[in-house]
Amino acid sequence: MIRGLLIFWGLFSYWEICQAQKDESRQDLDSDSSVIELGEVIVTATRTQRQLSSLPMPSQIITQEEIQQTNTIRLEALLNELTGVVTVPDFGGGEGIQMQGLDAEYTLILVDGVPLIGRQAGTLDVNRITIGNIQQIEIIKGASSSLYGTEALGGVVNIITKKPEDGVHGHLNYRLSSFNTHDLNLNLTYQKEKLGLQLFGNRNSSDGYDLIPDDELKTVNPFYNYTLQSKISYQISTKTDVLLSGRYYYQNQDNIASSTIKGESQLDEWNFQTKVNHQWNPKWSSYLDVYTTSYQASDFLKDINNQFVSNSEFNQLLFLPEFRTTYSIDNHNVIFGIGWRHETLERSNFVQNPVFDSQYFYAQYDGHFANKLNLIAGLRFDKHSEYASQWSPKLALRYEIHRNLAFRGSVGYGFKAPDFRQLYFDFTNSTAGYTVLGYNAVEKRLPEFEAEGALLRNVVPMSELSKPLSPESSINWNIGFQYEPTSRFSIEGNFFRNDIRNLIDIRVIANKTNGQNVFSYYNINRVYTTGFEVNINWKPNQNLTLKGGYQLLYAKDKKAKEAFENGEIFARNSETLQSFQLESKDYFGLFNRSRHMFNVKVFYHVPQWNWNTNLRTTYRSQFGLFDANGNTYLDQYDSFVADYFIIDWAMTKTFHDKIEVGLGIDNILNFTDEINISNIAGRIFYGKVNLKF
Repeated sequence: MIRGLLIFWGLFSYWEICQAQKDESRQDLDSDSSVIELGEVIVTATRTQRQLSSLPMPSQIITQEEIQQTNTIRLEALLNELTGVVTVPDFGGGEGIQMQGLDAEYTLILVDGVPLIGRQAGTLDVNRITIGNIQQIEIIKGASSSLYGTEALGGVVNIITKKPEDGVHGHLNYRLSSFNTHDLNLNLTYQKEKLGLQLFGNRNSSDGYDLIPDDELKTVNPFYNYTLQSKISYQISTKTDVLLSGRYYYQNQDNIASSTIKGESQLDEWNFQTKVNHQWNPKWSSYLDVYTTSYQASDFLKDINNQFVSNSEFNQLLFLPEFRTTYSIDNHNVIFGIGWRHETLERSNFVQNPVFDSQYFYAQYDGHFANKLNLIAGLRFDKHSEYASQWSPKLALRYEIHRNLAFRGSVGYGFKAPDFRQLYFDFTNSTAGYTVLGYNAVEKRLPEFEAEGALLRNVVPMSELSKPLSPESSINWNIGFQYEPTSRFSIEGNFFRNDIRNLIDIRVIANKTNGQNVFSYYNINRVYTTGFEVNINWKPNQNLTLKGGYQLLYAKDKKAKEAFENGEIFARNSETLQSFQLESKDYFGLFNRSRHMFNVKVFYHVPQWNWNTNLRTTYRSQFGLFDANGNTYLDQYDSFVADYFIIDWAMTKTFHDKIEVGLGIDNILNFTDEINISNIAGRIFYGKVNLKF
């Protein structure tokens, strides 16, 4: 298949050059790289350019203007201020994105439409994404596998970087903040006639912070990282253009286990993309996209004698070519796409070095009828080397009841394939003695434990472990409305539900002779998240903007819910040590989910002073992280993390249209929870300066 794609690419490029010599008439390009004024235009939801307000599925945009006014430098800070979105830390120290109550591992992260990799602990750490060169951020909620395949079960976040403007432009930005944190970035662009160039660089460093001063460890250790990105675009002819882009990220961080055991951790990530767009005629257009990315992570610990205590490696590679064609006529668009995903991983504590191969194709129809009804129907097929083939359909519609009021609804199927860790992990804790095995490693390793005399008994019969681990899947429903009585006020409401099947969890499969257990992964059924979210945008006058949003969420395991209803679940009184029966009302739901979340933002602009200020508040109600009374479920008698507010203030002033100065305070109330929430550092003061040239 690789050979065929390369031959096709070569023939396609030769044909393009011939066409460039024959045809010099200018055509309007209808491709992802068209020069557009983004503003309220979004491309992620349908892979075509659409007005945000006209979409039939829930979606949000963070604009470049809002990014600049909030003085934010990392992606996680922006996402936490969106309705129904929260970043949650994993045990590896990274931060993933939870949307509509679905775990962070179900959110696909894209940069300029192509995926990032490197989910060491199941989630993708968004802290490694700087926003110094971002044009806008697009968020699509709900199952999006009909276009994007695996990992898009819960939604998609697409970070779109800036495009060159005519002439030569430059931006130099520096921010200094608490914990000796420095962020410096430089963005240079050039655009003239057919050629566009861009070069971006960022350096971010910090001394880290410590939420528990009494111990010898820091919550976040000192680190520094670099991001380099470049783009070259060239218009071969009036119908054809080419884009070459590359990105490199490097991070070095102290790795400290105790005063006598120390080391380092390093990340190396790079990606390269080649994209050719061609407009065959006013109705037909195509592109060929070839994307390659690599993610390497390593860490080690040494004792005072310079002897290795631990040493681990993680090396993942993804090769992703895709060809897509679009047919447009009047108010109807049809797209067809075909691609191949080749993925490899070399990692410590793996039973083998796995290779994944999958081929896919997708099709989507997007039509408008009588200026009232918009219908989107999509379907994708994924054929994978390690799990059953997947069909991913989606249907969405928007109907304009009145020029100020519209109804919208969507239903889609999403899936997430078992990852490398869930299939091939082979880890034994040298201190405690327990073992965690990937599903595909069980058949080989359990007999070996038995032969070594380390296995006491099987808890789960081997026959039950013979079937392949199934992909997790979800049926997602969104039903909502949009009401905009005036150009200054709008409100959107959305009811959502995600019914998840074959959820992959971990369980004990065997007991060891040392008193510890062997754990592995398995499929469980019937988990759901459901709720309601609302967003309000009001602009009382030209200089004042008010934004707010609220989400109500219920996230539960149906099997657990039935067990509570049947009186099968008990809890133990911590004082009397006596057990008592629980009722259905006592079941709270899944771990690390808040029932209520809301945000309020106030933006104020004084044009005569070239001055902007804003105050932003987010709230998260209580949530539970673990079972404290021994029944494995989260009930009202467990310990909960208390609800909290985060309030941020920012101010920017521009001098002579070239110099922008900013000040601000993040987390004004100085909220911290040193035990349960490691990603909130406390109050942060900062100042920044931005030079344009």
